Amino acid sequence: MALQGPFFGKRDEPTPARAPGSSSLGGTSSLGSAGTSSTAQPAFAPAAPAATPSPVAAVESGAKLTVGPNIKLKGVEITDCDTLVVEGTVEATMNSRVIQIAEQGAFKGSAEIDIAEVHGVFDGNLTVRQKLVIFSTGKVTGKIRYGKIVIEEGGQLSGEITFGTSGDSASASSSSKTTGAKGEPVAVPA
Repeated sequence: MALQGPFFGKRDEPTPARAPGSSSLGGTSSLGSAGTSSTAQPAFAPAAPAATPSPVAAVESGAKLTVGPNIKLKGVEITDCDTLVVEGTVEATMNSRVIQIAEQGAFKGSAEIDIAEVHGVFDGNLTVRQKLVIFSTGKVTGKIRYGKIVIEEGGQLSGEITFGTSGDSASASSSSKTTGAKGEPVAVPA
């Protein structure tokens, strides 16, 4: 005699009665269906709250563009993008809030950004209105303007470096490579 299964009209073959405490992942469940013992332990406990899919818990604010590994984006102007994540290669101009360059990522071109986090390579004109962070694997070259800067040991910064983001401020410039030493972040003097 076959029993009607609760899912999609499938029919399950009856299973022999199990001893209490034994578990089996195959066959019908022992949750009180006809022909099985209701005292047997279920093979797994159902998770009621996780059974229904919930909407995305963390919704990122703003638009995010990710250029994945082995992707090359060339000759574009990126607009209306709040966060750009570079894991491949990008040659572009952009004005945005945040740029994150992964260790294998490279950006070449011009960017005006609020916050820049560089694990990979940036080459070109970079204006960071708030904070530039160069990690130990990061390398930034070109004409760089920044509000605040943090460079981890091993991070590289070279080119025309200027403190302040407004064009009329008197600023210090440097054309030498700045590398962090002894694990301490290095601040380029203003």
